[in-house]
Amino acid sequence: MNLADLPERQTVPRGRAGGLAAPPVLRPRGSNHVGMRQFNERVVLHAVRLNGSLPKAELARLTGLTAQTIGLITARLEEDGLLIRHEPVRGRIGQPSVPMALNPDGAFALGIKIGRRSADLLLVDFTGSVRRRESIPYTFPDAQTLLPAIRQHMATIHEGLGPLAPRLVGVGLAAPFNLGGWHKMLGLPPSVSDAWNHIDLSAQVQSFTDAPVHFARDTAAACVAELVAGRGRDLKSFLYLFVDTFVGGGLVINSHLHSGVHGNAGAVASLPLQVSSGHGMPEQLIAHASLWELEQRFQAQGLDATAAYDARAMQSPFAAHTNAWIDSAARALAQCVLSGTAFLDIDAVVIDGSFAREMLTLLIERTQTTLATYDWEGLWPATLVAGSIGSDARALGGALLPLHENFAPDRDIFLKAS
Repeated sequence: MNLADLPERQTVPRGRAGGLAAPPVLRPRGSNHVGMRQFNERVVLHAVRLNGSLPKAELARLTGLTAQTIGLITARLEEDGLLIRHEPVRGRIGQPSVPMALNPDGAFALGIKIGRRSADLLLVDFTGSVRRRESIPYTFPDAQTLLPAIRQHMATIHEGLGPLAPRLVGVGLAAPFNLGGWHKMLGLPPSVSDAWNHIDLSAQVQSFTDAPVHFARDTAAACVAELVAGRGRDLKSFLYLFVDTFVGGGLVINSHLHSGVHGNAGAVASLPLQVSSGHGMPEQLIAHASLWELEQRFQAQGLDATAAYDARAMQSPFAAHTNAWIDSAARALAQCVLSGTAFLDIDAVVIDGSFAREMLTLLIERTQTTLATYDWEGLWPATLVAGSIGSDARALGGALLPLHENFAPDRDIFLKAS
């Protein structure tokens, strides 16, 4: 990024400011040039977000900015409602220091996840905390009923902000690129799934709000949540695998989300699990490492398929079928991990999903056991890591996109698909 190309700070109306900082490995430094004020403000917010409340002297040390510049920046950010003062810290030599902290009410963003089994809406404040959650369950998303429901939920959330409503800085939309894909696997007629192929989902959601709408593939958005608010703070490069109705993923290279030419980097669902014999197509990862397959096991035994997404999956009478699915999924994920390691030479593989944490722990343990049965000659094994966000990852990642877009110092951390 060329700092000289950054614009001067413009007066931002209350409600149009705010952002989420990049992970700590980026550690941007400020500049004392008067033309860098907006960038320096973002650097200061970044430092406070990473380190918690900080006095001005510590902010100057961390950012490399002068004490005078820090004083001017914190005064502007406090006036804009983005920073607040904590009580002075006394008992030291000299004047008591006054820590500055992010104002939770400084900015808000709305994250919307549209999946194949449910839609979730998360209202996130300036600190990244979830203030409100709404969920719309369904067997399959029907556009004629789902879009009006989303519009109503968005209006309710916006009204619930009251006087803080002008501080909604954006909406992040997370959904599969091809929401109607794999309809045969789901047992749906083409007419039901094909409706989504004729809908501009971003444009539809944009028509529901005056705030700008940002779109990301659902599992890429989940990867964003892990990158910014989870294990990505400690990992520089990793393959991200998210197990939901259909398995998917994302890719982080050098602390940046890497989308690829068509936005499908890390989209592991289509990974073949064996070499083609020339007679029929090899099965894909999606057929063995997706909760859809666990749903089918439950349904075949007359059990509630929705148990795949909650703690019941690890209890009787579901547990035996869950264990069988975990064995199959772990073998499939292990091949994916080995393939990804061979191509990407990554630090780690982060695995998460929309199911119980106990189930995630067991899935990772058995995937690790299966990896030990492969020949790793010539490769440096990647570390398996449990994701830290869970089922909220896609909606949370969606909400983080507009927050980051507004005030993060590194504007290119998310290489979003068009």
